Amino acid sequence: MNATKTVRIAIVSDTHTHLSPEIISIVEGCDGVVHAGDIGSHAVLQQLHASTGEVIAVRGNNDEEHLWADHESDVVNALSRVETLSLPGGTLVVEHGHLHGFHKPDHARLRLAHPGARVIVYGHTHQRVIDQSDEPWVVNPGAAGKTRNHGGPSCLVLNANPDSWEFESFQFPDRNAAVSPADRAAKA
Repeated sequence: MNATKTVRIAIVSDTHTHLSPEIISIVEGCDGVVHAGDIGSHAVLQQLHASTGEVIAVRGNNDEEHLWADHESDVVNALSRVETLSLPGGTLVVEHGHLHGFHKPDHARLRLAHPGARVIVYGHTHQRVIDQSDEPWVVNPGAAGKTRNHGGPSCLVLNANPDSWEFESFQFPDRNAAVSPADRAAKA
């Protein structure tokens, strides 16, 4: 990555075999993408790679050989639990987060584990978070697929240059949400 210009990094997580088309459109406008685990299939990684060419992905608690297709065992087994990405102005560390509190990763524990990072990315909870209350910052992009996406698929984009790092947050309507009878009647 160019150390002097602003780079755009898409941050996604918890696709569980399905990457929302709206998320793909965001990724296409970025220089690279980070996936914070619970990927679910090699097809998701291929979609991301086709969109940016630069993909950093980590293994989530559901990225286990027996949960992926048999012919994808080499892909899932090659995923690391933690990855580091050097960007203009600092380092981004990504991990799924489940090893720092299974139901809700503890931000203090994540910060202790990665004190040299500027930003720590995690997934697992399927809920978007941008915690800039302390350093390093801790973020979660929410779920970029259909599974427990809390109102619709979401992602973050980090704009990083040597002087500043800023986040853009995106969430799209849940196409799979149940339509209430009142909503159906209103559309008729």
